Amino acid sequence: MIKPWKKVRSRPLADLRLFTARCDEKISPRTGQPHEFIVLDSADWVNVVAVTRDEQLVMVEQFRHGSNTVELEIPGGLIEHAGESPVKAGLRELREETGYDGRPATLLYKALPNPAFLNNRCYTVLVRNCELKHPVEWDHGEDLVTKLVPIREIPELIESGRIRHSIIIAALYLFELWQRRQGKRAGRKVKKNAE
Repeated sequence: MIKPWKKVRSRPLADLRLFTARCDEKISPRTGQPHEFIVLDSADWVNVVAVTRDEQLVMVEQFRHGSNTVELEIPGGLIEHAGESPVKAGLRELREETGYDGRPATLLYKALPNPAFLNNRCYTVLVRNCELKHPVEWDHGEDLVTKLVPIREIPELIESGRIRHSIIIAALYLFELWQRRQGKRAGRKVKKNAE
């Protein structure tokens, strides 16, 4: 059975705006030996699967500095305010990045982006019945283009490498699972009504 590693000390390494880095010394429960691990502390993130009434996803294209590429993604960002719920943060990010708004908004999932060295969570929020209602409010470092993409095209966009941000792919898979559950519920209702 896997046991937790006991932390015996921790020291800060760097403050990098989006992350702070620290070094934790922990004891292996199997060997009793100490080991050092780098951990990045970060605020939680939210990604938004925003769906229009005509079954299109509200997506954004933006330049990503880590990969030095333009990526097609869903809106999202940091949960910036203490006490801000993932759903509220998702609605805020959707409005700021694209000008779209919608209801209902539902939390689909809470994931660990990379538990090997990140301590934060990434929430996926589904927002339905989206419409363009507001002007965009980009941060000084954002430069985005909003794209409406038919839901049916998402698998091909992933397979072709047009969508390749791993956390976005995970969020779109969660949306697909949600759609399947909705289809099964609708199927059960149809079957029950037919009896």
